[in-house]
Amino acid sequence: MATMITLTETAGSRLRDIIADEAEPGSGLRVKVIPGGCSGFEYAMTFDKPADDDEIVEQHGVKVIIDRFSVPYLLGAEFDYEEGFQGAGFRINNPNSTGSCGCGKSFTA
Repeated sequence: MATMITLTETAGSRLRDIIADEAEPGSGLRVKVIPGGCSGFEYAMTFDKPADDDEIVEQHGVKVIIDRFSVPYLLGAEFDYEEGFQGAGFRINNPNSTGSCGCGKSFTA
């Protein structure tokens, strides 16, 4: 079975800093897939505490929280943080995505 989601060391380091500054103690990063966007689905991310029916992946000192609806869409995905000429930000490399819109904000699964 594929790993639920992989958090790169770079993303983990950046998230630990942000969580320490902005989130309540015990919180993690909630990653959700929601219907919307040009291609059908979008990612939503927030800091939250886990619910009883959530999947939790802990890597590099960070909890990644995934609700049951989002699990099949995120199976095997990699969560990364990149800095470059175009700016800095978190990226999800998702093997379940079969396409995306021109703006890159939504995906098809």
